[in-house]
Amino acid sequence: MKLKVAAASLLSVVLLATCAACGGNSASGDGKVNMTMMHNSTLASGKNYYEKMAKEFEKANPNVSIQIQAIQNEDYEGKIQTAMQDQDSAPDIFYSRGGQKLRDMVEAGQVQDITDTISSTVKQQMKTGLASHTVDGKVYGVPSSMQPGGFWYSKDLFSKAGIAQPPKTLAELKTDVQLLQSAGITPIGLAAKDAWPVGHWWYHFSMRECPTAVFKKGMIDKKFDDPCWTKAGDDLKNVIGWDAFNKGYLTTSAQQGASSSAGLLANHQVAMELTVASEPGVIKDLTADGKDMTDLGFFAFPAVDGAKGDQTAMMGGADGMACSVKAPKECVKFLNFLSEKQNQEEYATVIGTIPASVEAQGVVKNQALKEDIDAFNKASTMYLWMDTQLGTNVGTALNTSVVNLLTGKGSPQDIVKDVKEAVKKG
Repeated sequence: MKLKVAAASLLSVVLLATCAACGGNSASGDGKVNMTMMHNSTLASGKNYYEKMAKEFEKANPNVSIQIQAIQNEDYEGKIQTAMQDQDSAPDIFYSRGGQKLRDMVEAGQVQDITDTISSTVKQQMKTGLASHTVDGKVYGVPSSMQPGGFWYSKDLFSKAGIAQPPKTLAELKTDVQLLQSAGITPIGLAAKDAWPVGHWWYHFSMRECPTAVFKKGMIDKKFDDPCWTKAGDDLKNVIGWDAFNKGYLTTSAQQGASSSAGLLANHQVAMELTVASEPGVIKDLTADGKDMTDLGFFAFPAVDGAKGDQTAMMGGADGMACSVKAPKECVKFLNFLSEKQNQEEYATVIGTIPASVEAQGVVKNQALKEDIDAFNKASTMYLWMDTQLGTNVGTALNTSVVNLLTGKGSPQDIVKDVKEAVKKG
């Protein structure tokens, strides 16, 4: 199946994961190679997968030893920035996400150019996702999954509220929220504690409100002068007025335990959640029986009536792995190994996501993920998450400002103002 993405200029940055406690690569006189690896899959499924892959690679390459550390997603970025400052202690293999951060890392000389060492499998089967790890025509990482985001919902709870089909417009979403409330069901899960889930609402409204040329330009020049950016905040303020979110959403985390927003959806305590495409895999580890949520469904962010932006575009991520600049040649060899069809199929199965390899996408059996793929293939394009595109400082300021709107400490105008100030600070 063919996955569509936006221009590589909007899909090019690597998010690196690392650990201050582990050392960098080393090679002893006897030819032994010790590599460190950092990733953000702290759930058992993800941790077990990478440990298994490392052991299989070590078996095929007896001179190689890989030490792995998993970092919780919400702690990830801070640890990365610290560890990557010293390449002698930076991890050899690290999780990558795409966006402005890749260019920053590349310009700082922290990421290895692997253009000439990636395998033909990567070049042929991961062409779409590869754009997200390319800077100025050079490849700096290998994608592992494509993650178009949107709403994940309980079909059973929708049915209980008398909702036959998921909403296609914002007006229909409001009607569905009212039907769920009338049925005594909390409509929407939200994790404001982690900030980025709240930011996702503003990202999507911006994509709907801003004309395509304005939206793309904003991701590059970061001026945000068009009124559409403020209109996105107005839309979100309107949604806040629906009183549709779970109680205590300001202190709710995104993926950590049964009380997280993902846990609330997994256990049918909320009807839906706007979030990333890793949701099915996260939910699987949070259901009462530890199995897939059988009634889980997906729908894309609704169209906004009267808005001038692209009403069919989607937003998401393209996760993968990269090598630090001083990593040994075995690093890219391991990335090529992870990209082989059978390993991509296993990754998609255990993580619960869409593999970057086109050849491996047939392995996806989860119905909700199939619905996500279908929506993605019908979309006009996909942009990277805005905080990823804009970089750490601007993205963090943006997410924080959107949370302030939620708490009544800020306004739609303040979001644009705060982002502009973050851009000036650099």
